[in-house]
Amino acid sequence: MTENTLPVFPKSSFDFMGQLQSNNNREWFALNKEVYQDEKQKVEFFLDELLNDLNKHDVIETPSARKSLYRVYRDIRFSKDKTPFCPGWLGRFKRATKYRRGGYYYHFEPGHSFVIGGFWGPSAQDLKLVRDDIAFDATPLRNILQSQSFKSTFGTLQGDKLKTTPKGYPADHEAIDLLRYKQYLIIRRFTDEEVLSRDFFMVVSQALKNMRPFFDYMSEVLTVDVNGLPL
Repeated sequence: MTENTLPVFPKSSFDFMGQLQSNNNREWFALNKEVYQDEKQKVEFFLDELLNDLNKHDVIETPSARKSLYRVYRDIRFSKDKTPFCPGWLGRFKRATKYRRGGYYYHFEPGHSFVIGGFWGPSAQDLKLVRDDIAFDATPLRNILQSQSFKSTFGTLQGDKLKTTPKGYPADHEAIDLLRYKQYLIIRRFTDEEVLSRDFFMVVSQALKNMRPFFDYMSEVLTVDVNGLPL
């Protein structure tokens, strides 16, 4: 694709979510549901192109943009926030097979746009595997986190941390900063101007591509033992 043929994130779809932010009620949405459906189709076109590009360097199980998008209707049963709709275009592309760990999540909303990858709520078993690998040798992960592509795209590793030392690891371990993580997340945030720029497709595509070294490391840690055999 040349610069002139790159898909552009539809401004009208982005603006629609800005209007939904200000009118987050069922009456307004009912009056504008057809507009929402039209804008959704435009966003799906952009996301389908993003999915096609993603499949050039990874194997994605999600078959289409439509299957990747989350519902606009929020589940408010157990939430203090009772607004009925999510005022953004949210979803994820799932990597194929159990040997490709991690996933690509996107969130495009006025004032709050980003892509995120990693491990939001790892199981106790997965968390131990990651910590054990870090405790044995943190160099592979540190090399990824300190690479120029990682720092320029994501800055630093993100996620909730323990305030104390995780059980089973010494408090003075040289990698205690990494061992304290309960989540392992990488995030690239975008301004509204970036989302609506003509080169946004290339920017977001490159951000997703730059997640791969982190995903590849985690996938190896979580799917094979020390002898390289499948877990």
